[in-house]
Amino acid sequence: MSKIKGYIFDYGGTLDTRGCHWGRKIHEAYESIGVPISEALFRDAYVYAERTLGRNPIIQPDYTFEKTLSVKIRIEMEYIAQNVKDFHMEAWHDQVVSLLYADVRKETSKSREVLLQLKQQYPLVLVSNFYGNISTVLKEMGMDSLFDNIIESAVVGVRKPDPKIFTLGVEALQMAPEEVTVVGDSYDKDIVPAKQAGCQTVWLKGKAADRIISQLDELLKP
Repeated sequence: MSKIKGYIFDYGGTLDTRGCHWGRKIHEAYESIGVPISEALFRDAYVYAERTLGRNPIIQPDYTFEKTLSVKIRIEMEYIAQNVKDFHMEAWHDQVVSLLYADVRKETSKSREVLLQLKQQYPLVLVSNFYGNISTVLKEMGMDSLFDNIIESAVVGVRKPDPKIFTLGVEALQMAPEEVTVVGDSYDKDIVPAKQAGCQTVWLKGKAADRIISQLDELLKP
């Protein structure tokens, strides 16, 4: 491995959930509160919401993460209500959003402390598939001053797993790809395309990267 001179971080699933996929995160919240839904129907609802948000400019640049999460859960539950008789969305929506948001605030606070220490030694860039409001979300989470540059899919018109989005991150750092380490939770969307772009990789909770970690603060250890 070449000497690391800069870091590229993914956001969703990496800095906000400690490697837990958002689909699993939301399903666990549903189960915790007792939302009456099968796993198969949840998967369908989750995919439906993701595609709806991806195809339509519903999320606005000034939407906080809490508002974004509220919109996403509402779209999921509207789908569920069409397939489950007497499903009372209003009885569950706010509880799910509150539980998830509180957990995300806790996790991003931990991530922020790690990033603050890394920033003392390395320039940091964020590369994320997001809806056009990542700057608002970073400010909400107290991370708006941590990154030297932000490469957001909705802004640059390139989405993971296209390796070009990581090349844009490398160019923002003004470094050679092999001098840059990409940290992400998705093997298919982070690790594989980052490798294709010539970067080193750290897979948060996974296998087959240059380094495997289960918690973000492990980046601070030798």
